[in-house]
Amino acid sequence: MLNTWDAICAQGQDKTIYLRANQIGYLPEDDKIALAFSHQALSNARFEIINAVTGKRVWGPQKLGNNTGVYGNFAHHYRLDFTALRQTGRYKLRITGATYESLPFNVGPEAYARHHELLLAYMRQQRCGYNPFLDEVCHKKDGRTMYGPMPDSTFIDVSGGWHDAGDYLRYLLTSGNAVCRLLFSYRENKGKFKDEYDALGHPRPNGIPDILDEAKWGLDWMLKMHPAPDQLFHQVADDRDHMGWDMPHQDTSDYGWGAGSYRVVYYATGKPQGLGQYQNTSTGIANLAGRYAAAMAMAADIWKNDLRDSAFAAQCLKAGREVYEMGKQQPGSCEGVPCRAPYRYYENTWADDMEWGAAEMFKVTRAASYLEEAKNFARLINTTSWMGADTANHYEYYPYVNLGHYALYPLVDKALQDTLAGYYRHGLEGVLRRAQQNPYRMGVPFIWCSFNLVTDFIAHGLAYEKMTGDKQYHQFILENRDWLLGRNPWGISAFVGIPQEGGNTPQFPHSVIADKTGREITGGLNDGPVYTSIFKSLKGIRLSREDPYAAFQSDLVVYHDDRWDYSTNEPIMDGTANASFFMAHFAK
Repeated sequence: MLNTWDAICAQGQDKTIYLRANQIGYLPEDDKIALAFSHQALSNARFEIINAVTGKRVWGPQKLGNNTGVYGNFAHHYRLDFTALRQTGRYKLRITGATYESLPFNVGPEAYARHHELLLAYMRQQRCGYNPFLDEVCHKKDGRTMYGPMPDSTFIDVSGGWHDAGDYLRYLLTSGNAVCRLLFSYRENKGKFKDEYDALGHPRPNGIPDILDEAKWGLDWMLKMHPAPDQLFHQVADDRDHMGWDMPHQDTSDYGWGAGSYRVVYYATGKPQGLGQYQNTSTGIANLAGRYAAAMAMAADIWKNDLRDSAFAAQCLKAGREVYEMGKQQPGSCEGVPCRAPYRYYENTWADDMEWGAAEMFKVTRAASYLEEAKNFARLINTTSWMGADTANHYEYYPYVNLGHYALYPLVDKALQDTLAGYYRHGLEGVLRRAQQNPYRMGVPFIWCSFNLVTDFIAHGLAYEKMTGDKQYHQFILENRDWLLGRNPWGISAFVGIPQEGGNTPQFPHSVIADKTGREITGGLNDGPVYTSIFKSLKGIRLSREDPYAAFQSDLVVYHDDRWDYSTNEPIMDGTANASFFMAHFAK
């Protein structure tokens, strides 16, 4: 819920001072910069840090400093730097001599200790097939083929995987990336993930880190989507799913085989597809194939060397080889398939994915051809990215970070390493240029899924630091982290149920499961704020209740904690998986 001083906004909007900080908190060594903003100038105001329990001042007071300018509806913003506070504790910010306080936050080495595990709770809740959150089995009849080499409507078993968001579609486009990111997070943060759940998501250990249980749930589905050496399917269901508001095991959507029956499975032809009014503009399948190969190569390494399961490792490596070759034969991008509405995933980059796939395949096979191809793909994709842009189509530059450059970096000579690092710096500088224009230092464009872009920008920055040891952007990386965790105009965490205590988290996510069960879908990363122009352009969107954040909405950007705002308040599976890397990185 909103904190008390936010609640009085209606009575004294021109006098209220709003304080925004990271609601999880800070490591002792972190730069710690909060925001204060108001309709009035605060040139003589001071702030202090108080013990969150006793209210006793422990640091300060300190002057607010200079007004950093206008943002949204507020003319006066002040950056509150309390980096010097390193003592472990639970604190609040307070305006000295007034009652305006921030929400509580922690400072200490354990501030991020468990939050990466909470993200996996949302992933388990998104499972298709057997869903441990509901203890139900859904979509048993997935699915019947379209566009494939077999007759249309042929049945194949593609059960499993994850529902994409609040809907029940499943995409290789997003799920393949989610698997990659879970495996990447594990590999970069070994020893940080616990074993508390079994393979089915039941609360009992099975000797395997939970993040790998979750990754294998996705890997098993990916293997089903590749039923023969030269075959690949890429999508289960389409926007006909959106015609109802049913629980997944009670789904009544009708794809022509009767309500609640078989759903369509789209074959990856690399050409435009669409069974209804709208079609996509696909040009190939290399985006899917590259990520598929990266996931399978990482899995082959982990299952062979960490889990001692050579048989599954060999199965993954074989599938990775086959699909990578398919990508080479069909360069270009495969988009999501629309039907009754124009919205889809517009991904049009693919060389970054093939670079990642080739680099990971080289690591496990040592075949020189993969390394040379990875280098070529790296030069081809270069700095292509959303970073520095004001806008882009939905998922146009997906994934929002090129981890192919990171995977390739340790495999090449110094000259190419410098080039790859330069590509990363180009992206960092592009976002930084936009960020320097506002008090929040937020340089991400507010397109659909902006929280996902922020998550991947953090990954981009941390990967650059790991590659080069260069920390010049570290404060900027932390400010993006802090935006996700409450240091934003709305004072909202990007994650449902995180932090678990004392925070302001989404209460009404766009989710049937949350709505009908009344249970919290802990860990889900929401879409995030969008340009007001985008919100007003979307079909079927509405608000179901009075907006508690009305004071912070502007002509530039909006966010609504409302069940029916699918543009800003819908948790997304792939973004949640993406966030596991940075959350685990900060867990000491």
